[in-house]
Amino acid sequence: MNLSNNKILITGGASGIGLGLTERFIQDNNTVIICGRREDLLNEVAAKFPSVITKVCDLSTETERIALYDWVAENHSDLNVLVNNAGIQNWMNVADEDFYRKADAEVTTNILAPIHLTNLFIGLKSLNAIINVTSGLSFVQLAKVPVYCATKAFFHSFTQSLRYQLKSRNIEVIEMIPPALNTDLGGKGLHDGQPAVSDFVKAVFEQMKEGKQELTFGFSEVMANADPPAIKATFNKMNP
Repeated sequence: MNLSNNKILITGGASGIGLGLTERFIQDNNTVIICGRREDLLNEVAAKFPSVITKVCDLSTETERIALYDWVAENHSDLNVLVNNAGIQNWMNVADEDFYRKADAEVTTNILAPIHLTNLFIGLKSLNAIINVTSGLSFVQLAKVPVYCATKAFFHSFTQSLRYQLKSRNIEVIEMIPPALNTDLGGKGLHDGQPAVSDFVKAVFEQMKEGKQELTFGFSEVMANADPPAIKATFNKMNP
């Protein structure tokens, strides 16, 4: 995809990887729309980057996803890039009392929301690219986040099929596969020792300039290219 002069919607664009992508796309002369549940967080981003367009939206709710699409179709019908970035991660055990509630939220946010948004937004005649943010945990599981790993494996698989299905529509499908990064995903402080989001963003933008459609960095690059014995060895190391 061209990296400038786009109009881009980034879900979960007010924090973490989404915020890193927002900042970089703005630097490359793109118009960026971000959505999220927290209006205060969206306002903070808009104060720092006045060109950003914000929209409060709870992607876990079907009616709000439809309302988001309708708003974009009415007010930003020239939108040409959808970035399915929003996701949640819960550190939990299947025996936890609130396991099902948390699992339901993860499946809704990490799977149902992006596939619904994809189905909606391909209705825009201007759409020519979709970026799906998956995870290095698509390939190997961290047992402390069992549902998160499963949702990202699903989204990775879905993205492969989506790329094939949308060829005839001339919509490019790019998979962005981050490793653990220094964000608050899963809780504050859990990933403090991990690489910076800015390093990841710099690397994947270089890969997009080269025309790559599967973008990896560090651990995710290793896992995306690992054979089954290496994946098994990594799993055993991650889950002693």
